[in-house]
Parts: sequence; structure tokens; C-alpha cells
Amino acid sequence: MPSSTIPTTKLPSGATIPIFGLGTWRMGESARQRADEVAALRHGLSLGVTLIDTAEMYGDGEAERIVADAVGARRDEVFIVSKVLPENSSRRGTIAACERSLKRLKTDRIDLYLLHWRGSPPLGDTLAAFDELMKAGKILAWGVSNFDLGEMEDVARLSNGCATNQVLYNLSRRGIEFDLMPWCRKRGIPIMAYSPIEQGRILDRAVLREVGARHRATPAQVALAWLTRQAGVITIPKAGSKAHVEEDLAALDLKLSKNDLATLDRAFPPPKEPQPLDML
Repeated sequence: MPSSTIPTTKLPSGATIPIFGLGTWRMGESARQRADEVAALRHGLSLGVTLIDTAEMYGDGEAERIVADAVGARRDEVFIVSKVLPENSSRRGTIAACERSLKRLKTDRIDLYLLHWRGSPPLGDTLAAFDELMKAGKILAWGVSNFDLGEMEDVARLSNGCATNQVLYNLSRRGIEFDLMPWCRKRGIPIMAYSPIEQGRILDRAVLREVGARHRATPAQVALAWLTRQAGVITIPKAGSKAHVEEDLAALDLKLSKNDLATLDRAFPPPKEPQPLDML
């Protein structure tokens, strides 16, 4: 486990956000696993992980209730991210969805509220709702998720308030490095990387075991360390058990060498041309 507190990065507003947090996608889908999921999040909090990412879509709202149960009286210590579904993202719909999320999360504010992906409601209406929610103190910042470069340019034409873009990003999904990531970096907009180990599908790659063996680290720790070393990247792996929380958190202490990075680049080449945005 990390020997120091989790580093932070800055949002465009100047507010800080931890570079490592816990995701909750697929939580709340099984009543049998609920107690373990709550315990895993609580364990993360006890180890100093203060960023939790969730959404109204996850478990049809149950993941937000799990977050509420895990956080309990520690709300002021925690940075909570949640998301509105595109079908709810009209001006009135966004406000109503936020109110429902606040109720499930048992809190009076969401630290960072995202549009989960681009939908049919006008983007300007969604952003107007975000501004209204910020003025009311119900959200402290807003951003987007699963937005490609063109969509981020649309956001920028409407507002300069976007705090982050949460996208699929890991060793096997590097397309954003060609254009989207440089665009965001130039504007000080952090990338939030979801599915950082590709839901476990990349962990059987021999190269991750090879690099891990050099450091007595697991393949998952190598994949996470590759992300956490990058400036302006926030990594949010899902950890449904206490053991997984500890394994993931230990990646923050893993320092990959230039040789390690070159080895990983050969196995997972960076993009040489624009690519469509990956989504799961």
C-alpha cells in the first residue's frame, strides 16, 4: 500500500482531485455481493482513498446507495463523482436526475457531476442545468464522459466550465493519446480513465507478468501504474473486495522504468493516426 497520501491533480477551476479512486460500475447488481461491495469501499476509505466514482445508471441507482452506506458520516472526507444518463439530460431532466442521485447518495452535494455520454437533448440545455445546479450548491463542478474530440470542441464553444472528460483508457485502448488527450491537456482538463485494466481482459498478457516480475508486482499493478504515472490522468478501477482495493492501491508505489515503458509500448503501441473513441 502507498507509503504516503494519494497525490492530487488540479481541475481547471483550481480545485484538486485525487489521481486515484474507486469505481462502482457493475456494483449494486447482486444482492449477495452488496455487503462485500460496501465493505470494499469502506476499506478503501480507511486506507486513504477519498475519490469514489458512481452513476445513476450503475445498478439502476443501487451503486449510489452502496456509496452512501460506505461513506456514512465521512462525507466531508470524500470526493464523489456521479453521472446523469443522456436520456435524462434535458434541462429539467438533469436537475431532476441530480435530485434523485443526491437522495440515493444521502448528501446535499455532488463534488463532480458528469453527462454520461452525448444524447439527443441539446447539449446547451444540459450545461445550463449544470450551471443552475452549481449556483444552488448541489454540484461543485461538472464534466462529461465518453466525449470524443469533436464533442469536446462542442462543449468548449458553449462553456469553459468543463472539469473533466471520463473515457475508456488503458494500455490496450490508447486512441485518445493522438488528439483528445493533447487537446484536454492544453486546456488543463484532466482525463478520468475508466476500465483501467480492461475489466481484467489484459491481465493475461505475458508482457504485464514480465514487467511485474521485475518489481514483484502483479499485472494489474503494472497496468494501473502505467496510468497513474501520467500527469493529468485520474484512474478509477473498480474493486469489489478488500483484497482488490489493497492490490490496486499498491500500484501507486510502483515506479516503472524507461525500459519498462518501452517494453509496454512495444506490446501496446501508441496510436499513429486519429481513432474513433472507444467505449464499453
